[in-house]
Amino acid sequence: MAVEFNPNRIGRLSTEQIVAALGRASHPHPPQAEEHAGLVDAAVLIPFLWMDGCWHIFFTRRTDHLETHKGQVAFPGGAADPGDASPVETALRETYEETGISPHRVRVLGQTARLITITRFWVTPVVGAVEWPQPLRLAEAEVSRVFSVPLDWLADPQNYEIKPFLRPNGHIEQVVYFKRYDGEIIWGVTGRIMHDLIQLLLDSLE
Repeated sequence: MAVEFNPNRIGRLSTEQIVAALGRASHPHPPQAEEHAGLVDAAVLIPFLWMDGCWHIFFTRRTDHLETHKGQVAFPGGAADPGDASPVETALRETYEETGISPHRVRVLGQTARLITITRFWVTPVVGAVEWPQPLRLAEAEVSRVFSVPLDWLADPQNYEIKPFLRPNGHIEQVVYFKRYDGEIIWGVTGRIMHDLIQLLLDSLE
């Protein structure tokens, strides 16, 4: 059972505590061959920024003319290239291409469980502590803006809810919706990844 939310703890975890929590993450078995058919390997970076004495999480908003998840809040990341040696390399390369954040200024802390999205991506979330501040260079074709949210705010149960969402294919799934912050709503796969990470970090405080 997760511990009760405490704003003085989760947002001030040390990088060593975060690494330890990620080391206890469960990693489901890969999909069977028939289930994996048609899936696209992908990875995202969950960027941790240390600002004003606590962790903030860095997000992007995708532009309105992309093929998938247009206009939605997301983590930087995308599909793997053939030359990528690992999901970590994919996440860092895509983050650099989208935001200009150099891989050399990201300390990779670990990964959370891979998941399959409704758009048939098999995504690995990679957690990294980003040296901050640093200059950004946004890919205008992909990213309309960037912003950050305090981890304490994201972890507060008063700031999110889980409710059913009807997909076009008729499938109903439970979706995480965060309250609006800085004019943005975090939901869908990004909300799910963030919620799962929060629970993992809270469990580590027991």
